[in-house]
Amino acid sequence: MNITIIGRKCNPRDDFRLRAEKRLSKVEKLFGEEASAKVTATVEKNCHIVEITVLKGGMIFRAEERADNMLDALDECVDSLIRQVRKNKTKLDKKLHSAVLDDFMDGFTEEETEYDVIREKTVFLKPESVEEAILQMNLLGHKFYMFLNSETDTINVVYKRNETGYGLIIPENN
Repeated sequence: MNITIIGRKCNPRDDFRLRAEKRLSKVEKLFGEEASAKVTATVEKNCHIVEITVLKGGMIFRAEERADNMLDALDECVDSLIRQVRKNKTKLDKKLHSAVLDDFMDGFTEEETEYDVIREKTVFLKPESVEEAILQMNLLGHKFYMFLNSETDTINVVYKRNETGYGLIIPENN
């Protein structure tokens, strides 16, 4: 697995890098050597944040955890990734190595076999700028908002980020 470690507002120490490589070796068993992982470590006031994004065959797995200690945040983040895979084992089984996944998940019972869609909603998409979409999202009190971008004529999504600010999701075709 190709592992990239990035520090924001900090320089991750060697013990953090070694621990990240060791902990991600467990995750590598699930994804194989061709997967790539990006570990981002951030320090904000009294909080340490670790975000791990794993890319494998067009699938993206992402976890973010906060803790008082950078190493604790890393451990929680890796555990969160493993829980994601465990929860969606049957669906991922088709995309990932089924034998390796079965060996890794041996002993875990928590599994989500189907998704229950409890509500459907139809939305009218009118052309809006990103700023108008953010304003509309805030007026509705939602955490995300889908809109037709008037500048690009594509469907985009704006969302509130956990820390501060907003995010914009722009679709891309392969």
